[in-house]
Amino acid sequence: MSMTTILLTILGIAVFAFGLLFSIAWHELGHLSTAKLFGIRVPQYMVGFGPTVWSRRKGDTEYGIKAIPAGGYIRMIGMFPPGADGKLEARSTSPWRGMIEDARSASFEELQPGDEDRLFYTRKPWKRVIVMFAGPFMNLVLAVAIFLGVAMTFGFQTNTTEVAGVQKCVIPQSAERTTCKKSDAVSPAQAAGLKKGDVIVAFDGDRIDSWDTLSDRIRDTTGPADITVRRDGQEKTLHAVLLENAVAKKDSDGQPVPGKFVTAGYLGFAAKSEILPLSFGESVVRMGDMAENGVRSIIALPSKIPALWDAAFGGGERAADSPVGMVGAARIGGEVMALDVPTESQIAMMLNLLAGINLSLFLFNMLPLLPLDGGHIAGALWEALRRHTARIFKRPDPGPFDVAKLMPVAYVVAGVFICFTLLVLVADVVNPVKIT
Repeated sequence: MSMTTILLTILGIAVFAFGLLFSIAWHELGHLSTAKLFGIRVPQYMVGFGPTVWSRRKGDTEYGIKAIPAGGYIRMIGMFPPGADGKLEARSTSPWRGMIEDARSASFEELQPGDEDRLFYTRKPWKRVIVMFAGPFMNLVLAVAIFLGVAMTFGFQTNTTEVAGVQKCVIPQSAERTTCKKSDAVSPAQAAGLKKGDVIVAFDGDRIDSWDTLSDRIRDTTGPADITVRRDGQEKTLHAVLLENAVAKKDSDGQPVPGKFVTAGYLGFAAKSEILPLSFGESVVRMGDMAENGVRSIIALPSKIPALWDAAFGGGERAADSPVGMVGAARIGGEVMALDVPTESQIAMMLNLLAGINLSLFLFNMLPLLPLDGGHIAGALWEALRRHTARIFKRPDPGPFDVAKLMPVAYVVAGVFICFTLLVLVADVVNPVKIT
């Protein structure tokens, strides 16, 4: 590896780290701004964990940066209500009860005179939902803004209806060869006279404006078909006879599924690929697909643990869709800067990486589990449901839902997350996902 490549890689990691820090700060700003809007006192706003590198107090909030850029937090007083007896101190030697009361006490440890009306738990449930949702929502806003900006200005690699090359014979895509045999049939595209540089504008008389539409029409057709092309500025109709062939199976997004094949109509040409900006509507649809894939990835996380363990400790191959942590993402950012591609492509790839990280932060934090934001949202919604039900049936107000009682579960969830994070970290170090 040359010195230039090393320096570019380091630069890429540094740029990604800055983007990550900004994303974390942006997330916590959502919590901070809405908490202050609803009169909740926030003693601390911190980006990072560990020792404090820099801090400054403004008003009743300390703003600072810590040494480990792996997260961030704000401290709000009164996150949990007092116990049933109105006390805050631990009242039991039970370890589970101790966890509950330790968490309760920590939420009140910076309580000052006059703060009685500035406690988090005293706010109405809908206000608490807004405060906790504001952080992930800020990540979603940033992800959408970055993604739409890149999609509509720079664009994405897109197959067009222009012919990049013509296959001379019919070879099943499942076959492990690319050269023709004498026994292979001539490809329909070759027989019809399709040439490199032709732009297919119609299929059997229907105008074609995208590769996806053309690909679907070809796959659905066997037998005679008229192919209208634009060649040298003029349109010309070619007569082809499409054959059946084993071609790559497509998923619901129209992308080929590795190792899966289906029998479908076959013309026999390669589409030219270009980086093309998307319209606003196309960008929104693609963003929706990205979010759907993100949800699927989170649901599939448990099923990927065995392969991740094998990649980390057993020398197994690291799959391209393997979970990646912040270290792995930073390495990818470094590789992007070292790629021999135009600068605008590097910028677009880095921005898309950052958009993906922010979308993941949004989806992950919305899981209804403590200590995640989604867990606090679920607690506030449950409290609202209990109180509303009590009013309907004219029962006594049940009071605030004691989220602190769920802290033992939160510690278990946190432990699982920590173990998973360490597993991903090891895999990212010893067997990282690489750009292909």
